[in-house]
Amino acid sequence: MTVPESTYRVQLRPEFTFADAAGIAGYLRDLGIGALYASPVLDATPGSTHGYDVVDPTRARPALGGEAARQELSALLKELGLGLVVDIVPNHMSVEVPKANPWWWDVLKHGRDSEYASFFDVDWDRGPLLLPVLGDDEAVAELSVEGDELVYHDHRFPLAPGTETGTAQEVHERQHYRLADWRRGNAELNYRRFFDITNLAAVRVEDPTVFAATHGEVLRWVADGDVTGLRVDHPDGLADPGGYFRRLRENAPDAWIVAEKILHPGEPLPQSWPVDGTTGYDALREIAGVFVDPAGEPGFTALANELGVKTGYHRVEAEARRLVTDRILVAEVRRIAALLPGIDPDQARQAVAETMIAFPVYRSYLPEGGAHWAAAIDGARRARPDLADALIVLDASVRKNPESEPATRLQQTSGMVVAKGTEDTTFYRYTRFAALNEVGGNPDRFGLDVEEFHRLAAAREAGHPAAMTTLTTHDTKRSEDTRARMAVLAEVPGEFAGAVRRWTARRGIDEPSLNLLAWQTLVATWPIEPSRLRDYLDKAAKEAKLRTSWTDHDEAFEADVAAWPEDVLNDTELAADVEAFVRRIEGPGYANSLGQKLVQLTAPGVPDVYQGTELWDFSLVDPDNRRPVDYAVRREILARITEGEQPGIDASGAAKLLVVHKALRLRREHPALFRGYRPLRAEGPAAEHVLAYTRSPDLAVAVTRLPLGLEAGGGWRDTVLPLPGGVWTDVLTGRDASSGLATLFDRYPVALLVRGDA
Repeated sequence: MTVPESTYRVQLRPEFTFADAAGIAGYLRDLGIGALYASPVLDATPGSTHGYDVVDPTRARPALGGEAARQELSALLKELGLGLVVDIVPNHMSVEVPKANPWWWDVLKHGRDSEYASFFDVDWDRGPLLLPVLGDDEAVAELSVEGDELVYHDHRFPLAPGTETGTAQEVHERQHYRLADWRRGNAELNYRRFFDITNLAAVRVEDPTVFAATHGEVLRWVADGDVTGLRVDHPDGLADPGGYFRRLRENAPDAWIVAEKILHPGEPLPQSWPVDGTTGYDALREIAGVFVDPAGEPGFTALANELGVKTGYHRVEAEARRLVTDRILVAEVRRIAALLPGIDPDQARQAVAETMIAFPVYRSYLPEGGAHWAAAIDGARRARPDLADALIVLDASVRKNPESEPATRLQQTSGMVVAKGTEDTTFYRYTRFAALNEVGGNPDRFGLDVEEFHRLAAAREAGHPAAMTTLTTHDTKRSEDTRARMAVLAEVPGEFAGAVRRWTARRGIDEPSLNLLAWQTLVATWPIEPSRLRDYLDKAAKEAKLRTSWTDHDEAFEADVAAWPEDVLNDTELAADVEAFVRRIEGPGYANSLGQKLVQLTAPGVPDVYQGTELWDFSLVDPDNRRPVDYAVRREILARITEGEQPGIDASGAAKLLVVHKALRLRREHPALFRGYRPLRAEGPAAEHVLAYTRSPDLAVAVTRLPLGLEAGGGWRDTVLPLPGGVWTDVLTGRDASSGLATLFDRYPVALLVRGDA
């Protein structure tokens, strides 16, 4: 099996193609990377900036350079000794531009008689395919016929053979689909989709024929040695994730395979999955958490309550999930409810909804995860005792046959409810301390102590040593450095609360949760361009679905939110006050960034570096985190470092690139050093401010945590880190290591130590 020592994620798009990726391959090798990790590379919807909207899985995307450019990139990576990890999307395909997807086009044209009718998860018994694309139902009057196509504005749809005559409206009525008001999609859609995105139609990869058709090209690349690893997107949407991974492993026995599985704290990865681990959100939660001071919780809870931000996490989460079941995923809930025998349809619908609202994890994988299913049923019974009869039928239907259609569809849908309700709604409503509001995170758990971190790291080394670890991805709510600076706020809750009171009085946002999120975001990303902050706050407001949303707009509120960044930055006194506060936390934020990065790069697992984050990167949620990366600057800094420069810790981010480069090179050139895991414990008055461990007997890592508290307590003083016998050298500085932490950390707040000639 080809397990990379590390990966570097690049976001391919028409502006950054296979050729552009080849252009940075030499830089990645010099940085110390083991494999280039690419976003989806199969043909995607025209103009796609991310590639998760695949339209043709049988070819490399022409907009990226096509097959020839893909082969050239693969050949270059092999020449440089780098692997290639490819992101694949088995759950869905894009149908936004029907003609771009030949399979979907054929289904629209021929209906149930299409050879691809079984490729998509369509409820054919409910009549023609509902396509919610019209401005309203009256817009059918705007349809026209051009040749063998039905046209609505810039949308084109195929006509079934022999239906071309008559008025456009009459032609429309004779098709295997019906164009309808876009608002009808959530309640009436009769094909499964990706979350609430009607343009992404679910694919039935549980069918071996569909699996072969959708995976054949990528598996050919694996067989040819061009692709060494696969990252599998959103397996929770599949009918049978375990069966899918077993089939994938059979067809790619030597590939490194990681699953984008979001694990709740304490939830294990299903042991029947033949994968190397997750894509690392569990590691992100643990690594970021150990840099958050739990002592800050009361102050932030008090501030949130004072401002009117709800602080009952589970109540906020339940409300958000209920919004999803009752208003967004209505069609999916009804489809499951219709499968329950002998139950009033409304009672069945409510039982299904309450069960998914009560799920303690994203989904169960019955018969594995039976305890999670039982917990969901029990939670639904407690919340709605009036649904007892319907819940008994639902529970019996699922337990009797975990492979039945009700069981399968409920498990597929529960993950959608959790993701939309928790990640995409609750995390924008429950803004008490936003550094915790991360994919795979647990916002009601304020930080992680050192001993728990050690336990979890050792468990990863024992169970999934080849799992991916991450701090930033294309899906994270904020980048690692933004989160690291935000974490400092937990050390000064009183100071921050006082600042927020002053700032809000001068120019607050008239929605408490967004107001508190905005001030946290501003100080964590300062100095940020007003346009970036404006776009972020617009998205946050709409995701929260409190005062406005993507579909029901409060124009006046949105205008006020849009004006907020420039209002704040143009207020000289207010901006100066914010900047002064940022200066207070900026240095400790850098220390957190370096600490969490060195831990991620050296702890158990395969570390991924998200594009550009080898320097400071104060990005926010997508699309902000997909901005172009300036590789010329990074090459120039790397060249200086390889010549021996030891940069200071400043706004350039060069110190972070030093840490990334030194750790990655050591990991790639001496992989045997990165085996095993044992805690190291400091002794002395500031012992709680260091996280340290050994991997092999000849490699030790030590980083600073809670730097403001360290400073307030008088620094390291005579705190020591006892090291196993021998001469130890700090790879970052080239100096002999001292057991005294005041000396060990006098240049950088982190140390990467090797013993003897190792």
